[in-house]
Amino acid sequence: MKQMTYAEAIRDAMRVEMLRDPNVYLQGEDVGKFGGCFGVTAGLFAEFGPGRIIDTPISETAIIGSAVGAAAAGLRPIAEIMFVDFTGVCMDELFNQAAKMRYMFGGKAKIPMVLRTPCGAGMSAAAQHSQSMEAWFTHIPGVKTVMPSTPADAKGLLSAAIRDDNPVVFIEHKQLFGLSGDVPEGEYVLPLGKADIKRTGSDITIVSWSWMVQKALAAAEILAKEGIQAEVLDPRTLVPLDKEAILQSVGKTNKLVIVQEAVQTSGFGGEISAIVAEHGFDLLDAPIKRVTAPDTPVPFSPVLEQAYLPSVEKIVAAVKSLF
Repeated sequence: MKQMTYAEAIRDAMRVEMLRDPNVYLQGEDVGKFGGCFGVTAGLFAEFGPGRIIDTPISETAIIGSAVGAAAAGLRPIAEIMFVDFTGVCMDELFNQAAKMRYMFGGKAKIPMVLRTPCGAGMSAAAQHSQSMEAWFTHIPGVKTVMPSTPADAKGLLSAAIRDDNPVVFIEHKQLFGLSGDVPEGEYVLPLGKADIKRTGSDITIVSWSWMVQKALAAAEILAKEGIQAEVLDPRTLVPLDKEAILQSVGKTNKLVIVQEAVQTSGFGGEISAIVAEHGFDLLDAPIKRVTAPDTPVPFSPVLEQAYLPSVEKIVAAVKSLF
């Protein structure tokens, strides 16, 4: 094990996979000598050179379109989109091309590409640079969606994503880049579609992902001091989703709170709620609660942004309302 930040773990996964497989390469805006908008790709250009660390024009359409073609031809591109908010520019390439090629060609084509992109609020980056858009991608059959919450998960899941023969959207939260933790050195791969219990508990299940896992864990600490033992479950991958792990946890605790940073309407938390209602309604002793952002654009004002975001206090209040 080695202490790494979330950003360093992502960089380490890309480096390990590039050393392992010469077909893996990285492209995106400013990923080369500059090291990426958030410094995640720092040092890779010096090690691998311009042939495998490619600075692209400011064109999300070109970044993802070329990655789809390269993947279909046998390479394994990692394509970085600087902010998840900008993926709307390249959605046709993702959901009409990458997601459907393998199906439409009868399995003869594989599209082993990863779209890496940062998400989330909390930095006063305003409404066009602060969104949580994961629900977009989970609605596209043929695309896998990954949202790690710890450095170790970030490394293991990114390696798995790079090795996968299908398109994977790998969403990194900006607030997590500086988070440190123990990370296995060398090759480290975690299976896609396997949830992780970040904290065991017997009284209520809190399901959350990405940055919200850290807030859920902080809320669980407060609740424990008041006699409520919360289990915190991190799906880690939204597609494929570990439905069995969620139902098993709810079967143990009989209560469920879902925490997502995204706005409430059509957020992925609603899908989890529906799964539990359809397949585990008899497990519940109380209504399912969601803690989400309101259905508004993300405010630029730091004070308003903090009021907008799900907080530890809001999670604690939602849990207590079920007892």
